[in-house]
Parts: sequence; C-alpha cells; structure tokens
Amino acid sequence: MRKNLLYIGNRLSGKGGAATTIDTLGPMLETEGFYVRYASVMKNKALRMMDMLFSVILYSKKADYVLIDTYSTQNFWYAFAVAKTCQLFKIKYVPILHGGMLPERLKKSPKSCRTLFAKAYRNVAPSRYLWEAFRSTGFDNLEYIPNNIKINDYTFKQRGIIRPKLLWVRAFSEIYNPMLALKALKLLLKEYPKATLCMIGPDKDGNLSVCKTYAKKHGLPVKFTGKLSKKEWRERSKEFDVFLNTTHIDNTPISVIEVMALGLPVISTNVGGIPYLLEDKKDALLVADDDTEGVAASITLLIKNPEIASNLTLNARTRAEGFDWENVRQAWLRLLD
Repeated sequence: MRKNLLYIGNRLSGKGGAATTIDTLGPMLETEGFYVRYASVMKNKALRMMDMLFSVILYSKKADYVLIDTYSTQNFWYAFAVAKTCQLFKIKYVPILHGGMLPERLKKSPKSCRTLFAKAYRNVAPSRYLWEAFRSTGFDNLEYIPNNIKINDYTFKQRGIIRPKLLWVRAFSEIYNPMLALKALKLLLKEYPKATLCMIGPDKDGNLSVCKTYAKKHGLPVKFTGKLSKKEWRERSKEFDVFLNTTHIDNTPISVIEVMALGLPVISTNVGGIPYLLEDKKDALLVADDDTEGVAASITLLIKNPEIASNLTLNARTRAEGFDWENVRQAWLRLLD
C-alpha cells in the first residue's frame, strides 16, 4: 500500500532560494511510490510558518509520516512548532537533521530539543557527525541515512593539468564564509596573475553585495553568476579545476558531494561534519577555518603537483558513488515501510 508523506521544509528554489533536501529527497521518494505533499513555498517567514502548521492539520488524517527538515538557527523553531502540532494530532514525524550547529542547539535549548527529538518516530542524521552528537546527548531513536545524489547525472572529468581556475558553489551567507575564497584568490594572484574565480549561488543575508564590493575594490577577476540550476552549474564546472568549500559551519554539504562526483579536486575548511565526509590528503585537502594562506597554499600544491590532484579526485569519485540514491534508497524504504 502506497504511503502518504507530508514533507515540511523551505521549498524556495523556485523563488530564487538555494535548492535544499526537500527539493531532492522528496522527488526521489515519489519515484519509489510514495505520495508526497509539500510545505512550504512561502517566502514570507510568518506565512511560511502558518502554511506549514496548516498543512499538518489539513493532512493529519492522511499523512502516514511527516518529514521535517530541521536546522539549528532560526528555522529550528519551525521544526519545533511543526513537531508539537504532530504530537497534538498523533502523527508520526521524522526530523531530518541539517546544519553543523545542531550540536550547539542541543546544549543551548535542551528542553526544547528533548520535546522535539525524543518524541520523534525517528531522527534521521545524514552524517556520522550529527549521529554521534545526538547519540552522545542521549537520543537513541536515530537513523543514519546519508544525503544522496543520482550518480549518473554527474559525468566525471579527469584533469591532466590543474589551472588556477577556481569554483565556489553555495548560498552567500556569513556561515559559509564566501569572503575566504576572495581573499585566497587575492593572495594567489601574486604567483598566478591569470587566476580566476567563479562564485555560484543566491544571496541569503546580504553577503553577495559585500563580496562584490570587495572584489571590485581589489580588482579581482571574479564572476558572480547568481543562482544556477544544478544542470547549469554542472555544465559550467567543466571550465574549472579546483573547488573551494570555505564554510565556518557545515554538516554534509551536497555541493561538495556533487563536485567529488564531477572530478573537481576539493579544498575545504575542516569544520563540523567535513572530516566525517572528507579525509585530508586522500580525497580532499583540508585547512583550518578561515585560513587564507592555507587555501592559497593548497591551490598552489595542486597546480604544481597534478598527480596529487588526480589521486584525490579518483578517491573522491569512489566515495561520492556511495551517496548514490541506489545505495541510500533501501534505508529510506526500511524506515518508512
């Protein structure tokens, strides 16, 4: 019998926002025979909250499970309110844990976290980092189900040489520290005057304007594309040779898994869940948070040693294949069936 799901999250990719798990996991579950309803596409935060809660009430007798994308900052309270409504109507709900700061939220709001997570049917952790953080706090209703991609959508490109052509893909937000990419480029230009940077993603908190101002002030060769579809940026990635993940806080970013599948060598800050996803000098190069010199030195290392880049990318592709939907789908089917 086909199960009915209500998926709660920020489904704003059609309105200029970045694609999130609700945009990828929901359609995947539909292909497995689940009937999935969604909330919410509302950009206004108050209206979005109302739409989410109303959807739970409206489908309370139809939904077998409510999936809730759960973040650590302001959006934590969306998940909390939705979970309380699910409890009121006795609906099984499944928080899907996102955000590298959720361990801090567990410490900051222990009572609210207990109300939200302890009463869940299951809490799905897409990284070992969050699974361990929740386990150590005393939660045992946990499932580890990684984020997923469709590996056949990602054509691997082996690069014989590494040019100083840099790619960055993320929403422009302070927590993702896009300024680090610009500062690393500025430093790299001293040795490689033909170095360039492409930054793909929508603005989230005004950081895009800050980055554009900095790039203009220092005359940096940077292309800001705004938001692109996955298909568009996958195609554009062929033009570049190094991927930068500059975040202050992270969990298991899909964008990093995607470029691992595409064959771009990854340089990332070693924060949050990143060391659970990437192994330094095996499938990526990891640097300290906000380490401009470390990023620039890692880029230089890859340029001067393309064989290192080749080994990293081959290992990264193998790891990315483990996130293919065909490897992840059974865990979701077991959980929801």
